[in-house]
Amino acid sequence: MNWTIRGGRALMAGRLCKTDIHISEGRLATAPADGARAIAADGLLVLPGIVDIHGDGFERQLMPRPGVRFDTALALRDTDRQLVANGITTAFHGVTISWEPGLRSVEAAIDLVETLMKIRASLRCDTRLHLRWETFALDQLPTVMQWLSLDPKPIVALNDHTTGTILKGTIARKIGQMASRSGLSQERYRELLDSVWARRDEVPTAIAELAAAAKLTGNVLLAHDEASPQEREAFRNLGAVTSEFPLTRETAVSARAAGEEVVLGAPNVVRGGSHNGALDATQAVRDGLCTVLTSDYHYPSPLHAAFKLGGTDLAGLATSWPLVSANAAKAAGLADRGELLPGQRADVILVDATDPSHPQVMATMVAGRMSYSAMNQELPMRIKASA
Repeated sequence: MNWTIRGGRALMAGRLCKTDIHISEGRLATAPADGARAIAADGLLVLPGIVDIHGDGFERQLMPRPGVRFDTALALRDTDRQLVANGITTAFHGVTISWEPGLRSVEAAIDLVETLMKIRASLRCDTRLHLRWETFALDQLPTVMQWLSLDPKPIVALNDHTTGTILKGTIARKIGQMASRSGLSQERYRELLDSVWARRDEVPTAIAELAAAAKLTGNVLLAHDEASPQEREAFRNLGAVTSEFPLTRETAVSARAAGEEVVLGAPNVVRGGSHNGALDATQAVRDGLCTVLTSDYHYPSPLHAAFKLGGTDLAGLATSWPLVSANAAKAAGLADRGELLPGQRADVILVDATDPSHPQVMATMVAGRMSYSAMNQELPMRIKASA
């Protein structure tokens, strides 16, 4: 269906301006298409859809309580509704492939990947894969390598939560959570961790193998939880030119000095700081050290973080919104979305910002398809054939 969105204030060319937005055959156009239907967007903001390149909130639908597992397709469809209701039009599900059994096992990942590829055409959000390979999951590497050629291509992140668990004492603080997630007793989990750690000398070669394969097949490669500029340089040399959740300010500085993207969590901004003592995302944005905000574990946060950074008068929205749209699309290698420009995918959201501290998504369009509406009975009355 073709549309003309009338009367709203659209974010274009770095500013909010009152203008009509035309959609033809799923793309943004310069003029109304024949038979286009009009949406009256008076009093609403018209914004590019949110591109979420790192989110594992879907795990809550899969396993809302330890040991309570639901059907994967059911969980993904429930997640899909949450995504579009929060203005997310492109989502990369962060699927962890770990050496653990349970929720983050390779078996669970296989089930999720196969299910997503089977049903993704029926989902409202453009849902893709973000393969988070735990670098100590050596036996699982062949499976990850097979997934590099999926269509659409997954983005791939190199994750090492094992070294920190061993060397920084994380196991002492999180053993209960980790064991519950994997379905093991704490004693058995410790034994498994020890056996995994014993193979640490094999890890660098495995990382280099996956990085080379990703480069060959054209997958975007990211590095996660880098602890120093030296680590950033090492992963940069492997082709990972985006730093996800760097652990130190110096690491973020190193990435930005090289012109690289730095990804932090939008919940960090919404909550006023990191829940685990990591970098303050708000300060990092202000200092130019964060270029992308992502949902991480909370789908409403990208929308609310962008508005919080934009200020109560919305003057800063032109600067903050690219953190969740254009910059995120660039980091994911998607050149066809993230801005309201002719020829781009018509990924558009209508937002009621009467109260900027609690913006409300009123409608979400994905490739020109009306995928969500909170206008209740008002929407049919506001949509009419263009004159």
